[in-house]
Amino acid sequence: MKKLILRIVLIVSGILGLIWFLTPYAVGRIMNLGNGTGAGIMVLMVCYSIFFNKINQAVKKLHTTKPGKIVLGAVATVASAIIILAGVETAFMIKAATAKPSENATVVVLGCRAYGSRPSIMLASRLDAAYEYLTEHPDAICIVSGGQGPDESMPEAECMYLYLTEKGIAPERIYMEDKSTSTRENLLFSQEIIEAEGLNPEIAIVTNEYHEYRAGMVADALEMEHSAVSANTPLWLFPTYYIRELYGILYEWVL
Repeated sequence: MKKLILRIVLIVSGILGLIWFLTPYAVGRIMNLGNGTGAGIMVLMVCYSIFFNKINQAVKKLHTTKPGKIVLGAVATVASAIIILAGVETAFMIKAATAKPSENATVVVLGCRAYGSRPSIMLASRLDAAYEYLTEHPDAICIVSGGQGPDESMPEAECMYLYLTEKGIAPERIYMEDKSTSTRENLLFSQEIIEAEGLNPEIAIVTNEYHEYRAGMVADALEMEHSAVSANTPLWLFPTYYIRELYGILYEWVL
């Protein structure tokens, strides 16, 4: 009975998880390492629940031989290492995302996909977080940072500028950086504007919560004093971008 309940829980969880990871693709054609990895794990979970008895019997059989024990031990070691690594990265992500922003810092909003003058869901969440900070700190200046992708009709910075000014932020409080194509360029080119215009060198990085830690790593490399203004990622998108960010952080650590 317990095994039956476990199998039902696994298959239901796997199917629901698969739907969760594939929803970004179904809604917005978003497919990356994040939902690819997540969907793969969910498929494996469903397959395990379907072939539950056969897989368990095969594992027991492997455990009776020395080579089999070595294989199982290696698999368990790798799986444990991945889980521990993900846990450590997550702890850093949470710490960075929950850090209290500095007062009247120069706000740097990192770009994201834009559809003409309409920001994507992710970009709108960043802009809303920036708007809230700028409203609470009327002396703060903002840099909107993002270039124009090959499938975008205008630079992301221009879209961001229009969004914030339409919500009531004074145009003279906003500088546009419209050449960047990566997080590093976002911050590097914004740093150049800060130095050229004599703005407060202490920045508040506005990006989604999962991305604050890696953005902070880049800012550290550029010797920028920084804090965070985190935007909330919609729940249906969060797992996809969270897992992709785990890969991104590992890439930064290694390279």
